[in-house]
Amino acid sequence: MNKTTALLVAGTIAGMSAPAMAQSTDGQFTGFRAGVTAGYDAVQAGSSVDIDNEPNNNDQSIDGLAYGVVLGYDVDLGGAVVGVEGEYTDSTASTNFDDGDFEGFGLGEVDAGRDLYIGARVGAKIAPDALLYAKGGYTNAKLNILSDYGTVETDRDFKLDGWRAGAGVEYAVNPNTYVNLEYRYSNYSDANIEFADGSTSRNFDVDLDRHQVMAGVGMRF
Repeated sequence: MNKTTALLVAGTIAGMSAPAMAQSTDGQFTGFRAGVTAGYDAVQAGSSVDIDNEPNNNDQSIDGLAYGVVLGYDVDLGGAVVGVEGEYTDSTASTNFDDGDFEGFGLGEVDAGRDLYIGARVGAKIAPDALLYAKGGYTNAKLNILSDYGTVETDRDFKLDGWRAGAGVEYAVNPNTYVNLEYRYSNYSDANIEFADGSTSRNFDVDLDRHQVMAGVGMRF
């Protein structure tokens, strides 16, 4: 093989590899995606009134593990990515007994239930395979509250309406697999009670904050 032939072969290989390399980095954040997410979940009263007084310490916060599934669709615009997503999560956050001292969240015995979210996100590529993004949207959550007054015990679900905002980073392991880490804050200001017979009360005002740090893994299609 003479020098001219070698140069032609090298040029051909380079020309073929360039589109392949471009294909491996372009479109990393485009298309439908589905994944799972889990992390730290803390729900607390938004009120500034402190009721953590001895001897009846009535804790205004609960925390635990949040876990669920995420569905979304993204459009990769080159340097930026826009998309929509929906999420269903549950949580282990609940009140507890600590050395006989009941932590009542200011309401009674409280368990965090399912949380529904739908919203949008927008991000900027900080590398061909890394995305820094912000998100926001609507969230609807449930709290189950068990309380008693004398011999009367009440078990009700509170449905909460609010909004969520957050930010995170996503890494494309390959064009079909991603991992992410994000922080999000939710605020709930409207609520209604769901009774055992299926009826609901009229809306009333609440003030609850939710802080979550979540990690996820998913697939793109």
